[in-house]
Amino acid sequence: MSAEIPRKVMSGWGMLVVMIAASIGDVAGLVNRIAAAAAAVDTGRVSTAEGWMLAYPIIALALGIGVLITLWAGFFTLQPNQSAVLLLFGAYKGTVRSAGFHWANPFYRKNRISLRTRNFNTEKLKVNDQRGNPVEIGAVVVWRVENTAQACFDVDDYVHYVSIQSEAAVRNVASHYPYDSSSEHELSLRGSMAEVSKALQAELHERLSKAGVVVEEARLSHLAYASEIAGTMLRRQQAEAIVAARTRIVEGAVGMVELALEHLKRNNTVQLDEERKAAMVSNLLVVLCGEQAAQPVVNTGTLYT
Repeated sequence: MSAEIPRKVMSGWGMLVVMIAASIGDVAGLVNRIAAAAAAVDTGRVSTAEGWMLAYPIIALALGIGVLITLWAGFFTLQPNQSAVLLLFGAYKGTVRSAGFHWANPFYRKNRISLRTRNFNTEKLKVNDQRGNPVEIGAVVVWRVENTAQACFDVDDYVHYVSIQSEAAVRNVASHYPYDSSSEHELSLRGSMAEVSKALQAELHERLSKAGVVVEEARLSHLAYASEIAGTMLRRQQAEAIVAARTRIVEGAVGMVELALEHLKRNNTVQLDEERKAAMVSNLLVVLCGEQAAQPVVNTGTLYT
């Protein structure tokens, strides 16, 4: 695992002043030397040795101009939340994170890496949930580069790595949960979005930390049954909802009947034998569990006539 090395470089503004002054002085010196050499040649009193003595300063100043031109290539700028990874003939020399105008060794290769927060929206993936049902799922991943050395050297292309590993993590997490669950205590993709998102973020953090990437947030953006079973699963959901609702109604009705019988017995309002209790229970359950409002019927006789 590569470790990031913070690197401080020279201010570009101070170096700019030095470079301008050096360039002006070198060019002026070269012009003066050439003019002096031309004047000496015109007089015709320059020997061969003296000619070489006049040529040496001109050559040195010309080489100096070449060096200055090379040094001008050392200037670079960085925007806020942007870094530059410095390489010298393939060797890692450090990372510059400070924004502004800088100057560094002109032979440094500067790989710029953005430190800004980014969003990655996965495509709609078709996967099987825990029960083997095909579902369509998508996710949004919010991430940023934390370790520039790992992002630059430990993976080939960290942006492509994030996209591939994000889709793999979404597939893996989706296979550990059912799409829906009738139990309140069982986690599901549809009913436990917060827990599934946390599991997805933990999975992504483990995978993407190798590339120096930090996952700030991960959440599901799309969830549906696959088209080939969507109709069938919709009818199944409706049936499960009806059964659950009926069960709740029956439980409530039984509780109300038990409460009514208990009150009648405790207050000694009326004496009911077992047969009359059964009839009362039957009538109350019909009224409480029926889908339509009950129609009152007045019984002018007794239970036995």
